[in-house]
Amino acid sequence: MIMMSDVTVTPTAPAPASSRPQVRPEVEGAEPIVSSDGRPLLQFKSPRVSQPPVHLADLTLAERQERLKELGHQGFRAKQLSTHYFAHYTTDPAAMSDLPKAGREELVAAMFPPLLTEVKRLTTDNGDTIKFLWRLFDGALVESVLMRYPGRVTLCVSSQAGCGMNCPFCATGQAGLTRNMSTAEIVDQVVAANRALAEGALGDLRTDGGHDADRVTNIVFMGMGEPLANYKRVMAALHRFVDDSPEGLGMSARNITVSTVGLVPAINKLAAESIPVTFALSLHAPDDELRDELIPVNTRWKVDEALDAAYNYYRVTGRRVSIEYALIKDMNDHPWRADLLAKKLNQRGRGWVHVNPIPLNPTPGSIWTASEKSVSTEFINRLRDAGIPTTLRDTRGKEIDGACGQLAAEE
Repeated sequence: MIMMSDVTVTPTAPAPASSRPQVRPEVEGAEPIVSSDGRPLLQFKSPRVSQPPVHLADLTLAERQERLKELGHQGFRAKQLSTHYFAHYTTDPAAMSDLPKAGREELVAAMFPPLLTEVKRLTTDNGDTIKFLWRLFDGALVESVLMRYPGRVTLCVSSQAGCGMNCPFCATGQAGLTRNMSTAEIVDQVVAANRALAEGALGDLRTDGGHDADRVTNIVFMGMGEPLANYKRVMAALHRFVDDSPEGLGMSARNITVSTVGLVPAINKLAAESIPVTFALSLHAPDDELRDELIPVNTRWKVDEALDAAYNYYRVTGRRVSIEYALIKDMNDHPWRADLLAKKLNQRGRGWVHVNPIPLNPTPGSIWTASEKSVSTEFINRLRDAGIPTTLRDTRGKEIDGACGQLAAEE
């Protein structure tokens, strides 16, 4: 694996004079989950709990054929069933007239055990964003968010029930990790979203001649869970997304974003895969002192190690990396942090990275609130002046608790 042994980054101390305070991260409204030594507990492995029954989407096309033979059916039925699921988004035996009527319901039940049960659906006032709350087979709750933009439809998917990374500003992290989601549970969020789109959940397609999307075109692994802590199943789901029909959904890997808080070995492993997804690093602080508190996994792999791995992803794949940075008032939005972030990124080269500052959903009276507009503007301008491409992230769904974990926590 290519590492950045040729780059030395000299730590930069914060400017001594500051007109704004330094707010420290802390958990509000919940007892922090800590290990025996009092540090935030990190859960990298899923508890040993039951997984859902095997579903068609858990299997490759060849494996589906073998499964059908085990059930006493001919292997070619695998393509028929796969087409119904991945192209028509249905598991209704009544819609599968190309299958023999005798035994059809039993066959469908065996290949499509129910995975997601819709508990709640919230839609924004303008109708361009929907948040789904799903109950899994064991009662665990997960969320996904469907968003329409001009020319594309994006789905934010969950990869774990809960999360083991214990970030204090994240509602999901405060719940701890329940279990990894199965490959099919991840995939079924996209199929369910496509089904909702076909039923008109985000309204009718454009009639003005402009381009509009009638299915999910973009996927972001930014919902509940740390995707790279569920590596094997997330990779299998990626294959279902990009494999051509009827094996999968036939999506472009370049339209799929995998985000992580910084599991360095898994980042390097992802770089060696043959799927050129977009990679995003949730950084949120360029200095170890703050990031240790803000992103507890930083106590395992420091800022420079995470940035080295991100740069390695770029060098191996040629794909530009995204740096996610939630701007939090008086916590991580100081000008010197913008300068330090720009310095660390530029010391690794030019043209390899793009920064996405994200306005935090404001909560009155909380330390976890959005930066002032003028502060955000200065932070962004400092990055741009240093030659770092920077785009303020468009946020969606504030009135429907758009941040991951909020709806499940309420339920």
